Amino acid sequence: MSLFLGKMCERIPGHKSATDHESILDIMPTKEVYIPLVAGNNTNFEILVNEGDQVYIGTKLAQTKTGFNVPIYSSVSGTYTGQTKRMHSSLRPQNHMVIQIDHKQTAIQAFEPIQYENASAEELLEFTKNSGLVGLGGAGFPTYVKYLKPEGIHTILINAVECEPYITADYKLVMNDPKHLIDGAKIMKKMANAQHAYICIKKNHPDMIDIVKQAAQGSDIEVKEVPNVYPMGWERVLVREVMKKEYDKLPSEAGVIVNNAGTAIELARMMEYGEAIANKIVTVSGEAVKRPINVRVPVGMPVKEIFEQTGFNTDSVRLMAGGPMMGKVIPNDMFVIDRAMNALTILPGTVDDAIACLRCGSCSDHCPAGLQPVRIANAVKEGNLEEMERRQAMSCIECGLCTYICPSHIEVTENVRKAKRALALQKKK
Repeated sequence: MSLFLGKMCERIPGHKSATDHESILDIMPTKEVYIPLVAGNNTNFEILVNEGDQVYIGTKLAQTKTGFNVPIYSSVSGTYTGQTKRMHSSLRPQNHMVIQIDHKQTAIQAFEPIQYENASAEELLEFTKNSGLVGLGGAGFPTYVKYLKPEGIHTILINAVECEPYITADYKLVMNDPKHLIDGAKIMKKMANAQHAYICIKKNHPDMIDIVKQAAQGSDIEVKEVPNVYPMGWERVLVREVMKKEYDKLPSEAGVIVNNAGTAIELARMMEYGEAIANKIVTVSGEAVKRPINVRVPVGMPVKEIFEQTGFNTDSVRLMAGGPMMGKVIPNDMFVIDRAMNALTILPGTVDDAIACLRCGSCSDHCPAGLQPVRIANAVKEGNLEEMERRQAMSCIECGLCTYICPSHIEVTENVRKAKRALALQKKK
């Protein structure tokens, strides 16, 4: 039987059983955290504290000067000591705020809690805007922006699919806090004045389906079971599966807003407790990991310290920020955990040697975005920007399927990423 299940769908090994029912390990850095001054592609921030200032969990540290409103809050208590440039998981050096930890973990309310049941859609939007909440399962896009123009939105999809192999961070979040998942869905539904809100869960997670259905009893939030195929977590595939609709650029064209399950949970917690995002659950797993684990760490914790405290050996391995399909290979462990990161994947250092393209067409046949990845890769080799654009390289979602299925072991996805970077640089000129 073929692994391929039709357009945009493939059944791939999940490798999730090693961590999905294990306890989460809480760990703290020994000396410092490094808070990235990054919000999507925006790195233009105003610093709101002075060197030597005492800060607490929830202290507002910085604010974007341009573009979308994205404040950044402290994840620890201690002393702000200045800025430093470090490698970021985006593979670019970025400015980071350095906080020397006092190990007291003193917290303050970052915002005044509100009761979402009694708040207007406008009040919910304003809270979300000032919370600094970004999408916690992808590119870190500011959550409030999706709700600025709710006209025509009829459905909210909460994405609890987590289709990438190894990663169980969202699974643990949902299983540990289904109440706030439902509350978050209600908030988002009200904020968009939508008629429906669905929690989307893979059919092979009956335990998650049951616990979410129990939490949703008496509410108008529904659970939608979706197939266990990849990349079901991509919003275009999810909208097609649940809503039976297509769109051109954004889900809003189909009357839909898609948010990650972790984003919904954090929004509900923020409104109830007035707390900013301080911690992240991160799955540390992969073929080269003997004891996979989920850890809960402060935002800004150095990855090197996570490995030191958990006993992972990163010699002669490939380290990825994210999962094995969509993650990026990182040259070393000197970067830190940011708000959108949910996994560290460690794979064997040896890779199969690539051979010449067989022109089999598999990468094109199974591209979820309907692209011809190998032709984009060829344009990269030729340095042909016009061809990269003509082949719509910027539409690539970097799901990794083209590399996964390539019989020649060509790093097709990485070549398409190069095309996207080249086109982005060209537009800046």
